Amino acid sequence: MSDKIWLVAQYPLKSPKGSKRDHWLREKASEYLELALSDAELGCVDGWDMGRSLAASDVYVLNIFCVVTQEEQAIACVKRVLRESRLDYTRVKIATMPDGGESYTLRYAARKGVTDFSL
Repeated sequence: MSDKIWLVAQYPLKSPKGSKRDHWLREKASEYLELALSDAELGCVDGWDMGRSLAASDVYVLNIFCVVTQEEQAIACVKRVLRESRLDYTRVKIATMPDGGESYTLRYAARKGVTDFSL
């Protein structure tokens, strides 16, 4: 892939290890995003992490990392897949960072008024 862009779909968690439902969400969202991004030739899922946010030690998150080539199309694809598959679309944040960049930029937040993003 040329001109890689890192995309992360982030969900809030209530505990560092997540619930059974959070683990199911991680598995299904990763699976569905991998299929959709690959089919659209936009990229792939590169992994995930679950636990404390780097910015706030009392905040827990699930991050699903993707490597994509076309930012806008990939964001639209991720949003569509999460919404149509009913994968907690109302709680997700999506952020992107160019390859070699230093920080992610929030590109979508399901909740109105959210403007901050941190891993």
